[in-house]
Amino acid sequence: MKSDISYKYIWKVSLPIIVGLIAQNIMVAIDTAFLGRVGEVALGAGALGGLFYLAVVMLGIGFGSGIQILIGRRNGEKKYSHIGRIVDHTFYFLLVLALILFLVIFFLAPDLLKFFIKSKEIYFGTLEFLRFRSWGIFFAFINIVFTSFYVGVVKTRILTYSTIITAVTNAVLDYFLIFGNGGFPEMGIGGAALASSIAELVTAIYFFTRTYYFEDIQKFRLFKFSSFNSTLMKRMLKLSIPLMMQNFMSFSGWFIFFMIIEHLGQHALAVSNICRSIYMLLMIPIWGLCSACNTLVSNTIGQGSFDNVIPLIKKISIISFLFTLFVILLNIIAPGYIISIYTDDASLIADSVKVLYVISIALIFFSVAHVMFMGVSGTGNTKVTFIFEIFAISVYLITAYILAIVFKTPVQYVWLVECMYFMIIGTLSFIFLRSGKWKYAKI
Repeated sequence: MKSDISYKYIWKVSLPIIVGLIAQNIMVAIDTAFLGRVGEVALGAGALGGLFYLAVVMLGIGFGSGIQILIGRRNGEKKYSHIGRIVDHTFYFLLVLALILFLVIFFLAPDLLKFFIKSKEIYFGTLEFLRFRSWGIFFAFINIVFTSFYVGVVKTRILTYSTIITAVTNAVLDYFLIFGNGGFPEMGIGGAALASSIAELVTAIYFFTRTYYFEDIQKFRLFKFSSFNSTLMKRMLKLSIPLMMQNFMSFSGWFIFFMIIEHLGQHALAVSNICRSIYMLLMIPIWGLCSACNTLVSNTIGQGSFDNVIPLIKKISIISFLFTLFVILLNIIAPGYIISIYTDDASLIADSVKVLYVISIALIFFSVAHVMFMGVSGTGNTKVTFIFEIFAISVYLITAYILAIVFKTPVQYVWLVECMYFMIIGTLSFIFLRSGKWKYAKI
């Protein structure tokens, strides 16, 4: 692959990733929209259960991000036959990790959540959600393997089709299982979780079928399931563990943030869950560009084009910033209409509008800061990004605690910590990229 950092090529790679990233986020949005018709408790429990699940799954996504960087580097070096062994060992590791995390969710989550959640109704609702959602972790991790492969070799169009399959399956099953339509049992919040787990299973089947029958498996030596290579696994873990812990801390931080919000009451938690769903949907274009930045930086370095790395990150940042300005116009023009998709409660709509304005500001900081952050990650300096994450999330949570628990400020002011978090991440990433120290990482 030739080194190409044109705006056209960046967008060509990013667009399918953006569509692909809709999968997990669209499930959250669909679940929230349906649960908003059930009540505030269902909304709150769905938020906490979903965030707890995502925090755990982020360990797998973090490993997948590291593998994506490694595959991208080998793809840039044209060492295609090495990629299959990397994919094999990713399966080995993630399926074992999925089993461990499934047992953690199933057996340890009840005691852990009891310590954090104040409302009994929300506590039991969260456990109901996790009881069905936990089974999806096996299929989610399989999907992570395939996503890392396709993004790493810059064949991102396939993610568009996998997303459509995930979203349609989830929406149809939500309709039947949450409300008991079509002769199905009325499962409420448990139905939303089960629908998402089944959607991930269907997507995993699609990935296996598509890759086996239509991909050039000989070129990459896929599905050979070679014998375990401890040296390769150590290299993969060295690159991926900082990203695993970074992603886990990031979403654990968000989970704790919602625990803090829960102490402001069920209403504040319901408002935050609605806005979280909107926030995550609006983040999708930025996440897609960040993921593209990650793999394109890795591919570019693999080709030895070090001088193109900073210009590449700059161009992706510009695209991300301009795209975000366009997206948040929807929040400014018709905030009430957007929120009414999730609830018809007038007080929820009114208070959610205030939070929606705050997250619109946060998205502007996010659009540039996270591209630079993922650029640092793409260079292979994953330990550096982990340190940045520890510092930023610590300041984030301490400030949120002071605002919500100590001063009892309205929920929209607590959400301002999102802006502060991205300012810290962006500043640290900018300083590191400008220093040139990123050039010395070897993977």
